[in-house]
Amino acid sequence: MNPVIRVTVLVENTAAGRGLCGEHGLAYWIEARPERVLFDTGQTPEVLLQNADALGIDLAAAHAVAISHGHYDHTGGLWELLRLGGKPRLLIHPKALARRVSQQRDGTIQDVGIPPQNDLESLEQHTSSLTFTDGPTPVTEGLWVTGEVPRLNEYEDTGGRFFLDEACESADPIVDDQALFFDTRDGIVVVLGCGHSGVVNTLRYVQELTFGRPIHAVLGGMHLIHASEHRLDETVTAFRDIDIEMLGPAHCTGARAQARLWWEFQDRWVPCQVGSRFEFSTEANRLTHMK
Repeated sequence: MNPVIRVTVLVENTAAGRGLCGEHGLAYWIEARPERVLFDTGQTPEVLLQNADALGIDLAAAHAVAISHGHYDHTGGLWELLRLGGKPRLLIHPKALARRVSQQRDGTIQDVGIPPQNDLESLEQHTSSLTFTDGPTPVTEGLWVTGEVPRLNEYEDTGGRFFLDEACESADPIVDDQALFFDTRDGIVVVLGCGHSGVVNTLRYVQELTFGRPIHAVLGGMHLIHASEHRLDETVTAFRDIDIEMLGPAHCTGARAQARLWWEFQDRWVPCQVGSRFEFSTEANRLTHMK
């Protein structure tokens, strides 16, 4: 494997650069040569394809696609991506295909699930292999997804009113929520979709899987948009304890939490918007297997 892993933010709520578009969603292009991996696919195929073209990324060259969870803003470009004909490997939790809704503050119901054309038969037809990720699973050499994340903290929840039925009687625990991670010379890099399992739960679990390796960087959605002051306080305390060296909150983290994290970690906070690119050296990393 090439000694550098590159992460490019392909879809995010905000964009920085000519010809780039932001939308409520996430997608990352990860180059772990010789493999190229797409982690999530944004909300709409139009934005995914336009940003890829503007950034010089050939989506048809993706060897693998990993999905963080089955919400529309992370899977909206999946069908169009698969129609490009590259037939990548697909890694997804089986519960990501479930029907799911969200109840808004005014009581209205919105469908927030994966677009319906992404049924199991279609996914199998347009991918070279389909892997269900209920536990830690390798995406390619050196890259892993967590699978289901244990929920251990009393102050972290899914971050919203999510349900599996339109009557809003069956709460959706979003068990399919997972993060992607890899080791580097400086420690573990964790790439989040929305962190519905709780960002602290996720980081602690990754540390458990990697035998206590330090967390070097955390990029992505932390779903703190509706977080209480107590949750924000506990999250800041945990981040200090974990001693994260690079913090790139994005997407569903929310403006209030973004401002708090910038204030608390000004020397470690980095922008994580469409066009942001990060390089991590994998030379001399010490992680050879998972727990």
